[in-house]
Amino acid sequence: MPTVAQSTETDWVSRFADDVIAESQRRAPGKPVVVASGLSPSGPIHLGNLREVMTPHLVADEIRRRGYEVRHLISWDDYDRYRKVPGGVPGVDESWAEHIGRPLTSVPAPAGSPHPNWAEHFKSAMAAALAELGVEYDGISQTAQYTSGAYREQVLFAMRHRAEIDAILDRYRTKDKSAGTPGAKAQGAPQGKQGKQQKPVDEAEIEAAEGSGAADEDDGSGGAGGYYPYKPYCGQCGKDLTAVTAYDDETTELTYTCTACGFTETVLLREFDRGKLVWKVDWPMRWAYEGVVFEPSGVDHSSPGSSYVVGGQIVREIFGGVQPIGPMYAFVGISGMAKMSSSKGGVPTPADALKIMEAPLLRWLYARRRPNQSFKIAFDQEIQRLYDEWDALSKKVADGVALPADAAAHSRAVRTAAGELPSTPRPLPYRTLASVADITAGAEEQTLRILGELDPERPLASLDEVRPRLDRAEYWISSQVPAEARTVVRTEPDKDLLGSLDEQARESLRLLVEGLDEHWSLDGLTSLVYGVPKVLAGFAPDAKPTPELKARQRSFFALLYQLLVGRDTGPRLPTLLLAVGAERVRRLLGA
Repeated sequence: MPTVAQSTETDWVSRFADDVIAESQRRAPGKPVVVASGLSPSGPIHLGNLREVMTPHLVADEIRRRGYEVRHLISWDDYDRYRKVPGGVPGVDESWAEHIGRPLTSVPAPAGSPHPNWAEHFKSAMAAALAELGVEYDGISQTAQYTSGAYREQVLFAMRHRAEIDAILDRYRTKDKSAGTPGAKAQGAPQGKQGKQQKPVDEAEIEAAEGSGAADEDDGSGGAGGYYPYKPYCGQCGKDLTAVTAYDDETTELTYTCTACGFTETVLLREFDRGKLVWKVDWPMRWAYEGVVFEPSGVDHSSPGSSYVVGGQIVREIFGGVQPIGPMYAFVGISGMAKMSSSKGGVPTPADALKIMEAPLLRWLYARRRPNQSFKIAFDQEIQRLYDEWDALSKKVADGVALPADAAAHSRAVRTAAGELPSTPRPLPYRTLASVADITAGAEEQTLRILGELDPERPLASLDEVRPRLDRAEYWISSQVPAEARTVVRTEPDKDLLGSLDEQARESLRLLVEGLDEHWSLDGLTSLVYGVPKVLAGFAPDAKPTPELKARQRSFFALLYQLLVGRDTGPRLPTLLLAVGAERVRRLLGA
């Protein structure tokens, strides 16, 4: 077994890995390190939820790189109750309301889905995204765990110690116990593993995960027969709107009544597997059962009475286990999403993000920020700046001049302990690819012509050289840029505008047209379009711009945009000129 060694790197992942290795060796020397995440497939699993997975993944991957055996558990909380019908999900209407209260694996999938139930439909999309992101994990279906009897002894143990559990929970309950509905004694609405409030998408703070446990799940205190930490699913209607009315510790005979359909049943709990522990008991039970050493949780757990705080006491005092170490993680924001995803309120999913950005870039967003730092994922024009920043970092790493923490984050983005993630062989600037995609509308022959002329000394031989980045840029243009903002090149010269130009404006066009052949490359055309106003003002083409020259350049650029695309702005002019082609540029500029 490798020995613990403090990392020389300064990034947050290495520091957590040091702590987790030490803690794992203290708790269970010689055994695999266990880290955990929990996801609820109650609907589309969004980019906030991804932080629940990426934080332990990055730490687990660092531990693997050091030669240790690690298990990253992802508990699919698919045995949770179906709480509500989410809006905006294709193939779902209000008829799904009849399934509220049933396990997610007992709810039909949206119409047209190839999956057998609701939970599998949403799990599959997340699983595909995690595979693309290179996340290695052991998936655990809580439906399978409960219905197979894997937790039977833990359930019986919790029922025998229900009075002690009730006493722990009571430390956090309000004094108002007058209401007779489930959960009335609890402090507000019992919290799940992560917060539940939905916020607007644009510039939103998306809570880091909706995750495990339902926000409206009671803690077992509402039944007239006393406190019971176990909720049966009804044998007649299949819902969890049940109340345990009697239980015998010796025989394990349990009687419950369903408030939805009136069904009453008496079962032997030692043989009964159609129910689950309430969330505030279920989570700490799993910590002890799996031996979890590291698991992060959302910022809502900084408050007294949260599932994490209460769970720490229950795992220690009831199950004889130890609470995992792990940070509270901050919100993930979204910057401008034009076409919303299928989730309620348009909250985008990892699959949405992976359509517009490569997997290493998305990994980098989570790796470069400490868990307690919030950040935004760009779906608007900001994605171009983000890619510029990523490319600049990649160059620094290649040149060996990146700061240690930045280099570490880059390394975690582009590879895992298992190997390199797929990447674009020739990563041209994203903004250039987006501009070309905007102009060509995906026409491959024209796209190859334009991209092939960017650097005449290294002409592009095939579009495969710039994929998958090109595909991501094309999808971003088609899905996130409104039709009215798309670039449409003029088919005929604007004769009225050309006829109204003064001598200086006509001279600027003449200088540009005369220099096209000599400067026909991305760098050459950049020098040309910026240099023409300088030459007209009596300066050298490479003169340092003054405020006056910058104003002249802006006026010149606006004129070119009007003559080429009928607007004052558009894609970067060098890219636009290459896309339009020299002959057509000459014609549109009145040469």
